[in-house]
Amino acid sequence: MSTADSLSASGRSSEKLSLPSLQSKMKIDPEGYETELGLVYNQFKSALDLFQQQAALNFASSSGVCADPTISKDLSDRASFLAHVTPFYPKQLAEFPAQLAEFLKSSARTLPSGLRCHVTQALILLINRDMVDISETLALFMELQTLGDRTLRNLAFTHVVHSIRKMNKKHKNEAKNRALQNILFVMLQQDDEARAKRALITLCELHRRKVWFDDRTANSICMACFHSSSRIMIAALSFLLDYEKIEDDDNDDSDASSAEDDPNPRSAQVVISKESIYKAHNQGTVSSKKKKKAKLQRAIRSMKRQQRLSSENNNSNYYSPFNHLKDAQGFAERLFSRLQTCNERFEVKMMMLKVIARTVGLHRLILLNFYPFLQKYVQPHQRDITNLLAAAVQACHDMVPPDAVEPLFKQIVNQFVHDRSRPEAIAVGLNVIREICLRIPLLMNEDLLQDLVLYKKSHEKAVSVAARSLITLFREVCPSLLIKKDRGRPIDPKARPKAYGEVNIASSVPGVELLEQLDYNDEDKEDSDDVDELASRGSDEDSENDEMVSASDDGDQIYSDDAESEDGDDAVDSDCGGGDEEDEDEDEDQEEDDEDNNEVEDELVNTNVAHETNESNARAIIIKVNKSPSRKRKLSDFDGQLLAADTSLRALKKMTEEKLKKPPSDSTDGILSNEDFQRIKELTAKKDAKIALTRQGFKVPTSDDLSAKRVDPAKLEAHVRAKLSKEERLAMVRAGREDRESYKSKIAVKQKKTGGASNRQKEHKKQMPLAAKRAKVERSRQEKKKKQNRSGKQFRGKKAWK
Repeated sequence: MSTADSLSASGRSSEKLSLPSLQSKMKIDPEGYETELGLVYNQFKSALDLFQQQAALNFASSSGVCADPTISKDLSDRASFLAHVTPFYPKQLAEFPAQLAEFLKSSARTLPSGLRCHVTQALILLINRDMVDISETLALFMELQTLGDRTLRNLAFTHVVHSIRKMNKKHKNEAKNRALQNILFVMLQQDDEARAKRALITLCELHRRKVWFDDRTANSICMACFHSSSRIMIAALSFLLDYEKIEDDDNDDSDASSAEDDPNPRSAQVVISKESIYKAHNQGTVSSKKKKKAKLQRAIRSMKRQQRLSSENNNSNYYSPFNHLKDAQGFAERLFSRLQTCNERFEVKMMMLKVIARTVGLHRLILLNFYPFLQKYVQPHQRDITNLLAAAVQACHDMVPPDAVEPLFKQIVNQFVHDRSRPEAIAVGLNVIREICLRIPLLMNEDLLQDLVLYKKSHEKAVSVAARSLITLFREVCPSLLIKKDRGRPIDPKARPKAYGEVNIASSVPGVELLEQLDYNDEDKEDSDDVDELASRGSDEDSENDEMVSASDDGDQIYSDDAESEDGDDAVDSDCGGGDEEDEDEDEDQEEDDEDNNEVEDELVNTNVAHETNESNARAIIIKVNKSPSRKRKLSDFDGQLLAADTSLRALKKMTEEKLKKPPSDSTDGILSNEDFQRIKELTAKKDAKIALTRQGFKVPTSDDLSAKRVDPAKLEAHVRAKLSKEERLAMVRAGREDRESYKSKIAVKQKKTGGASNRQKEHKKQMPLAAKRAKVERSRQEKKKKQNRSGKQFRGKKAWK
């Protein structure tokens, strides 16, 4: 059957149809247009063969292989047409995607720019409709990015990132991801700079978007720092340094994808005033309330995003590619050896130095040769000295021996902090000293600290603030190094820094002592009732006595009230004979009581009873029986009172023994329940809140927090006024003159005056008679003559004698 017969059989004339209209009709009725599909497919094959023949004959031109633009246009149109209708004819066009990919792979470098872009778009369309797998064409699209065509490069790069993101959106296929990663890893290790650069950019973008957020990708990016090409090394260093500063994209798609791909989503808390919520729902018309609600929602979204970013930046567990280094020590040593031998410019060396410092601080490595290397550059006039000092601070941690950092520390002190140094240099030096001492407090000694503290009296705000911050630090770390007036009221006056290598090892569950203390409080409420009864029993027996005696501190003599009232001296003399025996018996009883008291006191000291009320009750009973200050007792009832006191002491002793024998709450079975852990968490939070309310200084962060924290060079220059340039100074002068009138002479101001002449101006214009003019001239002549006479003679005062 001929072509015309086939067209007429389908109900259409043999006129030529345009490809867009034919495409829309084929999508509506695929089966009715199979003949037209075969025609277009054959035309595509013939155009492709013709194009390849011309390429073989080398019909080259300045714009590409094909000098005839009609062949390129026909080929691109039919490739685009077939790509659109391929999903409707999977059997008829089964070989078309492979032909298109093979054509791009073999002739991409020699194709014209327009044809190359159209064919690439057709292949992307097939991949988006799942007609071709991305693993088969990833190497081709990475190769297309190296051709030098900017439009094609952006198109291929966007497609690769979008396809891999789409593939990992619902669930991650690890086997497929590994196959794609291996392709990029091989390209990154090649010596060809263009291919390695495109592979690195793709890996960094996928890692930043948290699509490939694994150890393999992070390690491959870090290993790119050792590439033979300096450009690849600089690109990898820049990504590693700027990773924590990268913010999410502004479009909603990237924000949504980042939120979905984030393994640890954080809930942002938003605080909006009740007044604005009330106005948005209750005040105004319907349209105004709708606008207020929309504005409120925008504010909530903005605040949530800001809080999410701030929580990510401030979180001590914030992710960095350095966290996934498999051999951090080897990475730092290799990069440091390359830094020592490279001939790169200063900016590149600074980037390498920052990466080394960040790795040493984050993983708490020991790289002893790094600190003498930094010492060579520590000068106030050094370029980028603040970034250099920030790197030095970042490389310090508690696992580094203080002797290795001490020369660098002394260099900073001697070069920055002295009387002839500029105020901004002193401020930066004091801030750096504070940050280093926060990590290694053992570097500071008493004499140096007292010299540095004297800068708190400086008239420069930056210097005085830096010195006071140093005082605040050592109030918490080691108050004994400060003089008495600078110590303030520290939380722990006996605090001292840990020795090198000293580690606190937890022997039990952290916070379990708070739980035990709470249990003791509940038990002591019951025990205190028994102690109060014992104490009240002794006081009742004392109150029943009508006549009291007073015993001296030594317990040698006892005086009677009756004897004192009648005749004190005679009573004392008459009772001397029998008083000695009573005194001996009393001394023996007191010695026994003292022994019992000492035993009870020893038991109370040895017991670690946390509740204060029990201790206070025990002390009250002991002091009451032991000292009995200025208490009067009757001689006849003294033995009974001692017996009651002895009974109460023995009861207290039994209580303490029982408390010693009783095991703690968590040692009965050795297992804490979930309720116990929840109570420990609540008690710890209450304790921290109480300490925070009473704390005068600041809380010293842990070594892990300091290692994860990135040192900001701008904070080392806090309160330092930067020196203005000439243009900035002129701009400030002009800004001050905006609301001020321009400078003019008095005559110009008078001439500009409106509203008539003044009285003095009118007198000048007034016509005077001739006699008045002559009189005025005469007066002025006489006044001038008198003035000259006065100026010629000096007045010496009147003589006191003649």
